[in-house]
Amino acid sequence: MRDIQKGEAPQIAAIAQVITDIDPDVLVLTDIDYDRDGLALAAFAGLLGADFAYQFAGPSNAGMPTGQDLDGNNRLGEARDAQGYGTFSGDGGIAILSQFPLGDVTDLSDILWRDVPGATLPPMPTEVAAVQRLSSTSHWIVPVILADGPVHVLAFAATPPVFDGPEDRNGLRNRDELRLWSQVLDGVYGPPPNSFVIAGNANLDPFAGEGMRPAMVAFLADPRLQDPLPGIATAAWSDRPALGALRVSYVLPSQDWRLVDAGVAMPAPDDPSLLDRNLGAGPHWLVWVDIAR
Repeated sequence: MRDIQKGEAPQIAAIAQVITDIDPDVLVLTDIDYDRDGLALAAFAGLLGADFAYQFAGPSNAGMPTGQDLDGNNRLGEARDAQGYGTFSGDGGIAILSQFPLGDVTDLSDILWRDVPGATLPPMPTEVAAVQRLSSTSHWIVPVILADGPVHVLAFAATPPVFDGPEDRNGLRNRDELRLWSQVLDGVYGPPPNSFVIAGNANLDPFAGEGMRPAMVAFLADPRLQDPLPGIATAAWSDRPALGALRVSYVLPSQDWRLVDAGVAMPAPDDPSLLDRNLGAGPHWLVWVDIAR
């Protein structure tokens, strides 16, 4: 909020410029801090030019205290002891901006990991399993109300499948965060949406990088989905995007939509901002899809 008000954050300005260039009607933001009154989100929306009159940001599991020693290091209250990694409540959540009205949101973020059918948990004490949620940030079903009927945005940002040990805690959790959407579409958590777009950061490339890649391959092969950008990278953690480029973010419409166009707002190879990501929009790139009925 302070950085937006003072206009002294080059990365925020760069991100806003990318969004303005693409000019989306509905936007899912990841890794944006949550505040209860939505003040920072509204201030950020004001930088974008478009009239994002409808906004939603709910509490995030990132930084939410558990009161348990989740990482087993005999210290409480650290970032890895929160429901999702974070140093404070709301540290890096998700949000939605829309030029169309939003309906009532279904929030699946409080589902315990152990209660997800077919979940594979690493070894953990009973008292930890009793509080550990699956979502590292949030899993939301957000109706966007259109003139010819709603489209449901299934928004999430999964934990990266790294930064753990041989127990592969984050890898297992990452896979189950993705699997939750398959179960939503199977009707495990109520009547499934007929018309939807899955949008967010799965943090899982089907063919490269860390993580349980076969889970992403199987998910993308689901006949209920369309994959508009197969094989296209969406992020790079290098000053040379060809090295270390991975596909980690996705916008996947349901089969009832007609795909008009799609792309990734990838930095140009000669973009000097790549040499210092603090002056650019960051390692994650904006993924966009145009759809019509």
